[in-house]
Amino acid sequence: MSTFFAKSLAVKLKQNKQSLKLGMLALLLLSSAPLMADSQNKAVWYRYYDQHGVANISSNVTPNHIRHGYEALDRNMQVIQRARPYNTEMDIKKAPQRAAQAYQMESDQRLKKAYTNSQTAITKRNNALAHIKKQIIFQQEQLKQLQNDRITFKRQEMEYLRKVKPVPAQLKTNLDNNLKNIELKKDMIQSLQTSYRNTQAEYDRIITRLKALE
Repeated sequence: MSTFFAKSLAVKLKQNKQSLKLGMLALLLLSSAPLMADSQNKAVWYRYYDQHGVANISSNVTPNHIRHGYEALDRNMQVIQRARPYNTEMDIKKAPQRAAQAYQMESDQRLKKAYTNSQTAITKRNNALAHIKKQIIFQQEQLKQLQNDRITFKRQEMEYLRKVKPVPAQLKTNLDNNLKNIELKKDMIQSLQTSYRNTQAEYDRIITRLKALE
């Protein structure tokens, strides 16, 4: 009885050992599968066809590969990636477009750095326009005062002329200076109004671009 029990126990232990070995082998195979897949998917050879249709294979990419376009092959010579031929003429034609895109990207970065977002730009625009508007109002008030002064000077001049008296030199000087100051104020107001329009247009462009980037 004890002999039979011992034999049964030995058989079970042997079966357990075999099962354990099979399990460990399965785990090793499963764990190595991704590595094998990665190894197989890795480019080992690079093949291009020349103008005569002849295949050329090397372990690295050469200028000829780039010129003709090439295929990346794994260790089993299976194509895993294709690269288009490099077209010099097309590249030259696209150079201005790439330059414009690079300039736009650089400009966008400057806008983001300066304003962060469109709302910040709107606030700065409103502040800038309010400042210019304040200057315009101030200059307009001064212009109005100069125009009122001119009315007074002209009345004085007319009074002298009515009485057939010579117009005093000081009054003539006042009239001349007044006219010059009026013209200067008008030019200044016009310049400020132009600045207002340009500032508004520039900020509108900036705000529109920032909104497009958001």
